[in-house]
Amino acid sequence: MSKTIAAFRNLISLLLILLVFLACEENDAEIVEITPEPLPVLVEEFGYTLNDFNVIRDTIRPGDTFGDILDAYGVSNQDILEVATKFRDSFDVRRIVVGKPYVLLNSKDSLNKTEIFIYQNNTVDFAVVDFRDTLNVYTAVKPVTFIEREVSGIITRSLPHTLKEQNLNYGLGSRMASIFAWTVNFYGLQKGDNFKLIYTEKYINDTIPAGIDEIKAAYFEHRGKPIYAFQYEKDSITGETDYYDENADNLRRAFLKSPIEFDYRISSPYNLKRRIKYYGYKLRPHKGTDFAAGIGTPIIATADGTVTESERRGGNGNYVKLKHNGTYETQYLHMKNRNVRPGQYVRQGDVIGWVGMTGNTGGPHVCYRFWKNGKQVDPFKEDLPFSTPLEEQYHQGYFNYIPSIKERLDCIIY
Repeated sequence: MSKTIAAFRNLISLLLILLVFLACEENDAEIVEITPEPLPVLVEEFGYTLNDFNVIRDTIRPGDTFGDILDAYGVSNQDILEVATKFRDSFDVRRIVVGKPYVLLNSKDSLNKTEIFIYQNNTVDFAVVDFRDTLNVYTAVKPVTFIEREVSGIITRSLPHTLKEQNLNYGLGSRMASIFAWTVNFYGLQKGDNFKLIYTEKYINDTIPAGIDEIKAAYFEHRGKPIYAFQYEKDSITGETDYYDENADNLRRAFLKSPIEFDYRISSPYNLKRRIKYYGYKLRPHKGTDFAAGIGTPIIATADGTVTESERRGGNGNYVKLKHNGTYETQYLHMKNRNVRPGQYVRQGDVIGWVGMTGNTGGPHVCYRFWKNGKQVDPFKEDLPFSTPLEEQYHQGYFNYIPSIKERLDCIIY
């Protein structure tokens, strides 16, 4: 009897365990976790929601025309012609440049027709052609923020090498060369030369670097000589600015030291006693200065002037000659291509051509020749005139401005 009761109790226990298990299974079945699908991330650019379009990004290729690009995506010849003829002030389709990026916003259907064309002049400025409804053409800029930075560097091998070592924007070298072009021989930099900068950098949408905005103040120590440069806006109406030293003297001279900004070497200096082995060591004076640089490097006018010659001739190859005034003339030889024509007036720093190997030359360079009163001279040995210093009427404002920013420069550590 006791065995029967025990068996019955075991059966009851098993049934209870089974009921609990089934109840748990039922409860588990009722708990269903539903994960909602994530909402699509909206991508906004150029003032449009890109999710609404089929987006095609490309660059202008050799031979591309505005019409060819859009004709392939169903834009009518009438619309293309209207953009080309009526909207030149906003967007001149003849001036699209090889290598510049563009974006097509196409319809999200089987036609994939271009509804909006966007041409990017640079990282900030762009032109928009909107073909929807009424044709609309306009220019715009991406939202840009400016961040002020302080940097310094000590030359170990060259300025480009120092910038690369410190992961600094390469454009800083070009800007420094532009500021100190009249006072520092960037070919002759020595180990230990150093610089300090206060500058602003541009960012698109607070995150995407868009290049250097401006250098507000700079210090360059070359061969133990310290040189300060302070950017100063002397006229808020015209926005005219320039760089002056601590004595309010303009850093600019009438002539730049080099027709290439800073990434070059002097492969053959001015030398009236030069003898060359190839010619049997006969006296062959070199009345120019050879600046070696990569093919395609921009060649700039060292001073304001008028183009008197721009042609290709004999050993000179492609060359340009400028007349600056009644005293000075300059000439630039062996160009790959010329960028000016006779009679054209150019400003100091304008690109007049590009480094090449035309004419008699053993490597890519520009031979820079300098005339004073009709006689070829060595520009590095000439005492070239300064530009106009800061006018006295602006001195009080200037001397009130520079002490604090000079102190900031001096406090930047290497």
